[in-house]
Amino acid sequence: MKHLFSFTRTCTMTIAIAVSSTLAVQGQPAARFMGSVTAISGNTLTVKTDAGDQRQVEVPAEASLKRIEPGQKDLNSAASMVFTDLAVGDRVLVKLDSNATGATLQAALVVAIKQADVAKKQQSDREDWQKRGVAGLVKSVDTSSGSITVTTGAGPTAKTVTITTTKATTLKRYAPGSVRFADTQTAPIDAIHAGDQLRARGTKNADGSQVDAEDVVSGTFRNVAGTIASIDAATSTLVVKDLTTKKQVTIHITSDAQMRRIPDRMAQMLAARLKGTMPAGGWQQRAGTTGGTAPAGGTPAQGGGGQAAGAGGAAGGAGAGSGDPQRMLAMAPAIKFEELQKGEAVMIVATDGTTEVNAITLLAGVEPLLEAPAASNLLSNWSMGGGGGGDAGGGGGGGGR
Repeated sequence: MKHLFSFTRTCTMTIAIAVSSTLAVQGQPAARFMGSVTAISGNTLTVKTDAGDQRQVEVPAEASLKRIEPGQKDLNSAASMVFTDLAVGDRVLVKLDSNATGATLQAALVVAIKQADVAKKQQSDREDWQKRGVAGLVKSVDTSSGSITVTTGAGPTAKTVTITTTKATTLKRYAPGSVRFADTQTAPIDAIHAGDQLRARGTKNADGSQVDAEDVVSGTFRNVAGTIASIDAATSTLVVKDLTTKKQVTIHITSDAQMRRIPDRMAQMLAARLKGTMPAGGWQQRAGTTGGTAPAGGTPAQGGGGQAAGAGGAAGGAGAGSGDPQRMLAMAPAIKFEELQKGEAVMIVATDGTTEVNAITLLAGVEPLLEAPAASNLLSNWSMGGGGGGDAGGGGGGGGR
């Protein structure tokens, strides 16, 4: 997923901020900027800064160049590098030479994080969040003990998990109106409320009912289920009539939003599973276990050797075979904005708001699910459970109220 977790920006931004903090502690002046290298010509770097502008900076022979690993915070142990080691796509922090007099900015120090190192770190973090993470909706918070109770899953797979926190636990919260993990801010446990969406990573007990958390990310998001009243392709917005409030909501579809369409047969099986009218093995029996076919209108499970999800493909493995609704959603094919149609039903997890919100996750083809009470929790948990501390909906986000 792209998304409440697009992980590339999350990891690199966090690393860059760590480097910036290190320099600040060491007393370096504020004449510096962070960004990604977009071009290299001679001894000049073109850097797209995190503020969005392009800057050119000369790197003279006497400038200091350092390479650090993702997550490394001690600049004193950074390895030296040469200018030719830099490449387009690398993350850099540039400290400017305050004594330079030329028309072009000159660097006194360049601290680089290689793009390949970032990708390796991101993959490792994603796998760790998948292995040791849990996502759900907050049921209650005990600020005195540092304990948070969340509900995970939906329908017959729903369960309660206790998240325990300590002073060493990192607590972060999504900024209002934002789906980007890079915009999260440190917040106390009393900022977490019932109904929020939460993702935690840490050590699980044997049955997974308790997690001793090292990292917790939370946010307040909104579920919208209804029909599309109008579509504005020029601004990538939808107007949806919310079935709960009976009011229209303007939905902005940004590049971070993930959109999927559930094939008819899969939607019917999901609805039956959520209502408890399909046995746990029903999904496996009806989707098939061999032959490379997925549910009608779907796609074969990726990475499963041509087998459907019931046979253990990457889209769900044994979880999908046992009827895990959230795994089933992961099989739904992605769609583009222009494939949406006026009048069709959609379910959306979005930023919190009354009349205007940004979409995190959008599901089309959901008519059968609208009759299943557990469907809203299903979408919320699934959209945040995508893979790590990234943007909402992609490793991240969504939540319901």
